[in-house]
Amino acid sequence: MINVDEINYLILGFLLLLGTIAFAFSTIGGGGGALLMIPILNFMVGTAATPPLVNLGNLIGRPSRVILFWKEINWKIVVYYTPTALIGACLTAFLFSKVKLFYLQLAIALFLIGSFIQFIRKRKSKQFSTQLWHFSILGFIISVVGTFVGGMGPVANPFYLNAKINKEEMIATKAMNSFIMGTAQIYGYTMFGVLSGNLWLYGISLGIGATLGNLIGKKLLKKITDTGFKRLVYFVMLISGILMLIKLFI
Repeated sequence: MINVDEINYLILGFLLLLGTIAFAFSTIGGGGGALLMIPILNFMVGTAATPPLVNLGNLIGRPSRVILFWKEINWKIVVYYTPTALIGACLTAFLFSKVKLFYLQLAIALFLIGSFIQFIRKRKSKQFSTQLWHFSILGFIISVVGTFVGGMGPVANPFYLNAKINKEEMIATKAMNSFIMGTAQIYGYTMFGVLSGNLWLYGISLGIGATLGNLIGKKLLKKITDTGFKRLVYFVMLISGILMLIKLFI
């Protein structure tokens, strides 16, 4: 584990590369980049430093994705999602060091894996229809869990997919929602002393890598059909769920 109070330039370079790979994958898979990084960062900086580091990298990388997909943003969803997400992010940053979420993380992991299994079985009769007001509830839940864990993008994917939006619209809208929510998360982390010192520098390096990953991911996304994108999204959910289980029990 590295000492976050000391600057390690090799680690800075590694974080830049990690952010590039994770966010390129995240762009073409509808999310999951943060969850892919969490096991690595847990080992490198510890479980307490990982969520603020991941969310800082997310925040820095999001503007590039928002700009790249600006025309595709579904602003109706943003209006419903962000107010409750802001409340949840600020509240959870305060509670960050006081609450253990083992069972909640376990439930999320099983939800992600279960969603993949349902998709494989193609039980269309059991799929739900997402209404705009659902995003108000979703925004609060994702912000609360994401502030604790460091990234919960894949959990929201079934709701976006069932809202019948295309792949570019989903990526764009999630990016805008995440950027607004991330601003509140970083403010909360900073106010309550969770994000400080060289974690800022490491997070910036991760964010620069995320920006490069977004540029690469957009080019790759053009080559994927909507059907292929949907399959990849559910595959990312499966991998994310498995990684969460590994994190909980190892």
